Amino acid sequence: MTVLSTIFAFVIALGLLITFHELGHYLVARWCGVKVLRFSLGFGQPFFRKCLGKDQTEWVVAAIPLGGYVKMLDEHEGPVPPAELPRAFNRQPVSRRFAIVVAGPVANFLLAVLLYWLLFIFGVSGVKPILGEIESSTLAASAGFRNGDVITGIGDQAITTWQEARLLLLDNAVDKNADVRVSVTGESGISRQLRLDLSGLGAEDLESDFLSKLGLSAYQPVIVPVIDQVMAGGAADLAGFKSGDKILAIDGKEIISWEDVVAIIRSNPNHTLRFEVWRDGVELDLSLQPEAVTEGHIEIGKAGVTPKIEHAVLEALMVKTSYPPVTALARAVNKTWEMSYFTLRMLGKMITGDVSLKNISGPITIANYAGQSAKMGLTAYLGFLALISISLGVLNLLPIPVLDGGYLMYYLIEAARGVPLSEKIMQIGHQIGMILLVTLMIFAIHNDLLRLVSE
Repeated sequence: MTVLSTIFAFVIALGLLITFHELGHYLVARWCGVKVLRFSLGFGQPFFRKCLGKDQTEWVVAAIPLGGYVKMLDEHEGPVPPAELPRAFNRQPVSRRFAIVVAGPVANFLLAVLLYWLLFIFGVSGVKPILGEIESSTLAASAGFRNGDVITGIGDQAITTWQEARLLLLDNAVDKNADVRVSVTGESGISRQLRLDLSGLGAEDLESDFLSKLGLSAYQPVIVPVIDQVMAGGAADLAGFKSGDKILAIDGKEIISWEDVVAIIRSNPNHTLRFEVWRDGVELDLSLQPEAVTEGHIEIGKAGVTPKIEHAVLEALMVKTSYPPVTALARAVNKTWEMSYFTLRMLGKMITGDVSLKNISGPITIANYAGQSAKMGLTAYLGFLALISISLGVLNLLPIPVLDGGYLMYYLIEAARGVPLSEKIMQIGHQIGMILLVTLMIFAIHNDLLRLVSE
């Protein structure tokens, strides 16, 4: 994925999510009779501006696409002609102001429902939850998991994909559940009920590859050691390798699978290796020196080749599930609720220290995910959009001044007291909220940079 295509996927995602969020505010404001002065996508210098409608609302697209806003007629923003006072935002009953503000996050949740609904109608593909090699002396080994087991259920929920299994196990790990019931079917077809104790996992264990801490991994089919693509200018290209070459041995060691090839190349950066290769009925000897690259904090070897994979093998590991429109809508609503609740719980666990703050992602990581999901196809990209839309909705509902949730908190207090909070208190809250948001953004970008360095 090129940098330009990643940026494009990121900008499209931001534009869609921000547009839906601000449209929520805009539409409900109009329904409540409030005059909207400006609808802006982005901040900073506008490069598109158009006034439309009876109120001549100014529609703006600005240079910095990291947010947006809807500016309404408001006496706090400037003088309002007496004839238009009934249309000023600050003159509306607290219930209307509440509805206008909450409409933004609600629009994000509705967008997620729409995206999940489309995905469930047209079909969601996933990897079958077949277990690979179970590492010894791990929680999975102690619980009785075996190579080739298929996870069919966790707790009371049926499991059809590896993605579902991972999310439910993470959900239980966050709660430090000491008795997670996992239903599996072995290679013999016999079903078993296993129990996982996740109470001993710490905050650092719940990072991206937490399943490996349990000793669980997805089944990887045996891939024959035949080269498919050779990267131009890579180590293998310079050594004379070609597409279709079958690797028989490396430094005299017989090669059975592509996994063997990867293991040897990765562990020998800048070391010359002797390959025995079968090409067009002839055995050849080739020498290759893997290029040294840094992955994490270690140096590994890279050859610049990809394996030839039989599509039938991959298709056998995949499952696609689709539903009728009404059922799909119900599942979409349920999925949006589950992911919203899970996101909120993860935020709470970060505050209490039960989940590492390293899980907070900033714009760099989100842009990277946007690019990766777009490369994987429309289904993956729509799923990414739905997840980010939910995150945006949850984030905006947090009771932090300057966010929608902060204003909703003010309105709830006003409804309880019968009078609004003073301007001074709201200004102090605004300053505190800005400090919190800036601190959070700095921390998120710091995490992004650490991830870039470790890749």
